[in-house]
Amino acid sequence: SLASIFLRMVKYSVLLPTYNERENLPLIVYLLNRELTKCQVDFEILIIDDNSPDGTLAVAQKLQTVFGPEKIRIESRPGKLGLGTAYIHGMRFATGDFIIILDADLSHHPEALPQFIGLQRAGNYDVVTGTRYMNGGGVWGWNMKRKLTSRVANYIASATLGQASTDMTGSYRLYKRAVLERILPSMVSKGYVFQMEIIMRAKALGYRIGEVPINFVDRVFGESKFKLSEITGYLRGVWMLFWTDMKKASPLPTATKAQ
Repeated sequence: SLASIFLRMVKYSVLLPTYNERENLPLIVYLLNRELTKCQVDFEILIIDDNSPDGTLAVAQKLQTVFGPEKIRIESRPGKLGLGTAYIHGMRFATGDFIIILDADLSHHPEALPQFIGLQRAGNYDVVTGTRYMNGGGVWGWNMKRKLTSRVANYIASATLGQASTDMTGSYRLYKRAVLERILPSMVSKGYVFQMEIIMRAKALGYRIGEVPINFVDRVFGESKFKLSEITGYLRGVWMLFWTDMKKASPLPTATKAQ
């Protein structure tokens, strides 16, 4: 059908920043390959490794020989430079019309991707975000303190900045490439506030945002990157965004790849 031909013409780039994800990487790549193949779309998985001391890069290279260099692409950086810069770095090398961002530690299950892609196509959304806080979504493996912290963080962001999504701190997203190309040059945040700034800017610029319920599962392998110092960094980040002009962005490109 014409629809399936169009889908194959459209390409999806998955940005997968890694730091000490040796155990998780083979499984997340297998699941991404399975789900995106099921969707019958053209895709690439871009692994951005920050010089992981646990040998993540060697695992990525083995996966590249299994799945092929056209499916698995690797960008290695000299050290741990943070999530935000990893996405910006990945965008330089991504060739897709759409950009998928998710965590490499299996907390975001790729089984939700057919829903992301289906919703985006049905509503021609500019951004589709996963949410833990709508019917059908949830969090597994967190203690009450961590759950409460997340809820309070969401409440603080919504009350301070206005609600662009039911899950302001979520980081499982599908973007039209043109959206990120317009927003990323203006970004001021780092760390966990980075994705929140993107969704706030997307809303301020009038982009259409769709939501898919997701189940967030705490990592099984490796150590969590979340530390208490992140909370103070988060609060500082929200306060900084309160004083930031969210409508500031690069001019609209004359033609966008993804419609």
